[in-house]
Amino acid sequence: MIHCSNITKRYGRLEVLKGIHMQVEAGEIVSIVGASGAGKSTLLHIIGSLDKPDTGMVKINDVDLFGLTDKALSSFRNQEIGFVFQFHHLLPEFTALENICIPAFIAGVSKAEATKRALELLDFFGLVERSSHKPSELSGGEQQRIAVARALINKPAVVLADEPSGNLDSTASTALHELFFKLRDNFQQTFVIVTHNPVLADMADRKLHILDGMISHPH
Repeated sequence: MIHCSNITKRYGRLEVLKGIHMQVEAGEIVSIVGASGAGKSTLLHIIGSLDKPDTGMVKINDVDLFGLTDKALSSFRNQEIGFVFQFHHLLPEFTALENICIPAFIAGVSKAEATKRALELLDFFGLVERSSHKPSELSGGEQQRIAVARALINKPAVVLADEPSGNLDSTASTALHELFFKLRDNFQQTFVIVTHNPVLADMADRKLHILDGMISHPH
């Protein structure tokens, strides 16, 4: 479902990615590991079309992302790619329910339909009673689960997660990791997860290790 070929990226003289080839199947959970500065987040941002490679191609469901116009790419990203970051990036002035709905509103979904879908996600996550709470009234684990629900509201082809449990304590981390697998098992949701958390990395269906700007294949 995701096909990356010969992805290279440099910042000035620093060559961060030196020819990445990778594929991800639908319904697969893939973790990306490597030392700080190895290019993990850069690769994730390129797969998510937040950054452009110097060379190479990214296809999601046979759509060549960097062959699209800016407007078409923006629309594709909103509807087909969900993002979860280390910091939840919830808007403080909005409730949990409103935060989840925002990508749906951007996609032109009606308020009634977006609210219905958001409440279904809150129910699945066990957070219905927190729907009217602002982010400041939620625990770190709850805030991150709301961020995951927001990533899922448009039923994306893939969720890209960058250190999703990096800011959570071990209990909340475990709950978040289990949630990813529950989402995969229930909805065939595909995940690509950059993580320093060895437990999460090893739970994934496949673990890709980035070393010196390349995916290193264990011998």
